[in-house]
Amino acid sequence: MQIFAIRLKPNDDLRTSLRQFVKQHQIESGFMITAVGSLKQATLRFAGQNYAQAFKRRFEIVSLVGTLSIHGIHLHIALSDKKGKTIGGHLLEGCIIYTTAEIIMGVSDNLIFLRTMDETTGYKELEIKLK
Repeated sequence: MQIFAIRLKPNDDLRTSLRQFVKQHQIESGFMITAVGSLKQATLRFAGQNYAQAFKRRFEIVSLVGTLSIHGIHLHIALSDKKGKTIGGHLLEGCIIYTTAEIIMGVSDNLIFLRTMDETTGYKELEIKLK
């Protein structure tokens, strides 16, 4: 397993930056180990919805989980506001870093994560292949 550590800076877009990192390093089987940081705005898609919802306020990143590959990214994020209220959903573009995002990502040396259409769910789902 390989481990990557990255720090995103103010005004970086979290999802876009992760996608660029995955492309730059040709990552085929990445997964989030840990992430902390803050956002000045967030764009999420909640469970069961097919539209994005934008929030123009500051949040702490309390969790970021999922898989990353040049074949597709699927990430969920949990955010906490100034009162400790937590929301979470699918990470979309439009999650803009406020002060920092410290991200530790693992990469499997023997797997490939693909995204293929699943007839049952109607979505592109994770397909795992051996290298």
